[in-house]
Amino acid sequence: MSGVALGLVLASVFFLALALLHRYGDLKKQQPIVLLGTLASWYLCFLIVFVLPLDVSTTIYKQCLLDNTHHPSPVSPTRISYLMENGSTLSPTESAPSVCEKPWSYIPEGVLPVFWRVVYWTSQFLTWLLLPFMQSYARSGAFSLVGKVKAAIVENAIYYGTYLLIFIFLVIYVVAHPKWRLTWTEFQTICITAANTWGLFLLVLLLGYGLVEIPRSYWLSSCHTHLLAKTYFKVAKMACEKVSAEENLADVMEEVSVINVSVKYNHSLRECVDTILTKCPTEYQQEMGSDAEHSCNDQTVLPTKRGLVQLHKKVIAAVQRCRQTRVQWSMLLERIFHLEDAAKSRGNPMCHFVRSFTATERDGCIRRFLYTPKVEWYWECVFRQVVYKLLAFLLFFLSVAVVWSECTFFSMRPVLSLFAIIAVCFITIIFLCVCVYSTVFQIRVFNYYYLAPHHQTDAYSLQFSGMLFCRLTPPLCLNFLGLIHMDPAVSQQDRLHTSYTSIMGSMHLLSFISNGFYIYYPVLVLLLCFATLSNLGSRCLNLLGVHQYVTDDDLSLDLVDEGKELVRRERRKRQKSIDAANRRFAWRERYGGTQGASGGSRTGYTEIKDEQETEVKKSIISFSWRKSDEQQRSLLHTSDDG
Repeated sequence: MSGVALGLVLASVFFLALALLHRYGDLKKQQPIVLLGTLASWYLCFLIVFVLPLDVSTTIYKQCLLDNTHHPSPVSPTRISYLMENGSTLSPTESAPSVCEKPWSYIPEGVLPVFWRVVYWTSQFLTWLLLPFMQSYARSGAFSLVGKVKAAIVENAIYYGTYLLIFIFLVIYVVAHPKWRLTWTEFQTICITAANTWGLFLLVLLLGYGLVEIPRSYWLSSCHTHLLAKTYFKVAKMACEKVSAEENLADVMEEVSVINVSVKYNHSLRECVDTILTKCPTEYQQEMGSDAEHSCNDQTVLPTKRGLVQLHKKVIAAVQRCRQTRVQWSMLLERIFHLEDAAKSRGNPMCHFVRSFTATERDGCIRRFLYTPKVEWYWECVFRQVVYKLLAFLLFFLSVAVVWSECTFFSMRPVLSLFAIIAVCFITIIFLCVCVYSTVFQIRVFNYYYLAPHHQTDAYSLQFSGMLFCRLTPPLCLNFLGLIHMDPAVSQQDRLHTSYTSIMGSMHLLSFISNGFYIYYPVLVLLLCFATLSNLGSRCLNLLGVHQYVTDDDLSLDLVDEGKELVRRERRKRQKSIDAANRRFAWRERYGGTQGASGGSRTGYTEIKDEQETEVKKSIISFSWRKSDEQQRSLLHTSDDG
């Protein structure tokens, strides 16, 4: 089985990264270089996480073989069986060697060191050099390749100024130290230490949030009332964002319209204006075309090339934001309609899930073969609550174990870290990654960074997430190795090191970081957990005007009521459109088309008028039938009394 586990991990992690990129990015419309950079960064980071447990198991097996090789007084199997038959014990100078079982995930000698060097330094090259440049390039509003490259270089020169200062201070510290000489190995160690120190700051913040929020989210999701209220809150908040995005797009389109009129077709900047027009929505392009044909105003101030570059950037951002909010609004409405249907279906005596509106073709296919209305009812109304509560309990105990180990992993005698006592490498690191990475997927910095599902994430946010993953993964792995006491900077034991720690060099070069910051800074995760548990961050954001859902907040309750009213309005609007479509379909089925009695085409006004007359006739007929039924029942009642 040597190497098979590594091959399976390489293939499975690639498809995992590709599936996530397909969910958040648009594989058809976004630039291939953006997608390739994001996919490479996600793939390498996930690869580090999944291969590290294989490295740990291989190192443990090698350490076992080494212990048996240097055994002080090895005892042969014949000697052990003889002592067992006679009920005797080993002498003080004798001890039985431990049995070393070769793990199925064993990696052949010499493979992992090369693998780690390639993966680690490639990810660092992506996060510190290539991705920031691509990020600025994709965000630039320049019209030419040279202009975009120049803008990316200028923006990154300012960005890297702060990091250069930190790096210079570290180099001066090493050069000034009387015991050290700045060799190439020490220079690499300084670079790795600087990158890991920056990543550890952010890691503890994200980990403290995820350790509390993930178990709590599953527990609260098991309560249908809470889930409905929170979704109503999101509906009200998304409605405001949608209106704001549409107003911003209209303002930007008005600027484009003015410039489109002012720049004539024989002007040197007309090509740039045409490029901007191609980025506008179709309805606005048609409007601007008609405005340009009928306009005779020659007194408009002509724009500059720099002004067109800024306008181009604004158009791209406004169009992306408007499309993003519209898609999210549509998906959020589907979500709230489903939750309301689940609430109504709970009392269904037939144990069938009843939908208010017809499901999509994909949902219909899934329901037809597996997810039938009966199965859906049992999941939504019976099992979902139990499963989510069990998951919440399991995740809660894992979170408590992680917090305890983070606060005690530096204690070697006695060993207090639970993960150093119980070897559960894969579960531990996967849970740590879920806590950290899920926070990266959920975090939102205004409209600057936001990973939106349903293929709505822009290029800038995709690449920014890749940078975050590459900077968070190495300190996360070092923290994991510290929890299980396989980091030499923590254990201080003469034991075999993992191949992963071999590329990090000797962290004792900067002792105030390796022996102080790396060990004691993760203890702050306990304070961050308490802050998250008390919703301190959400309350602070509410004070700053960024609305977050807090159960005992008056503003949250007002937004919940507003969301309910918006959902009622959208439900009525959708029901009316469905009824109108059904009436049109029934008319075509009955009369064979939309032609009127005179043979001409029927106008929209005539169709609406006929539909209204039909509704009136139906109501009159229904009323007459109800009246006759009441008369018949009264006659029968009179005859029975007689």
